[in-house]
Amino acid sequence: MKAKLGVSALVLLFLAGLWLVAAPFVVGYQPSGAAYTDATVNDLWVGGGLAGLSFIALVVYAADALRELTRGRHVGSPTVDRTA
Repeated sequence: MKAKLGVSALVLLFLAGLWLVAAPFVVGYQPSGAAYTDATVNDLWVGGGLAGLSFIALVVYAADALRELTRGRHVGSPTVDRTA
């Protein structure tokens, strides 16, 4: 349950970052052909950083989940000591 909540939050953060990058052009507060306004530069940096960090976190989570699956354990299930 916690894993699904965490992945959902990361996906929402990624989408929010993408929206921040696209918003100046979609909403139209960045004039076409003009130099970037301070608001546009801010949205590009914050949105790009947010999308980049959340994407990296999603990749790390996916790699960890894949590693756990290859070891025979499912993500979120209790660990079993198989050495005994």
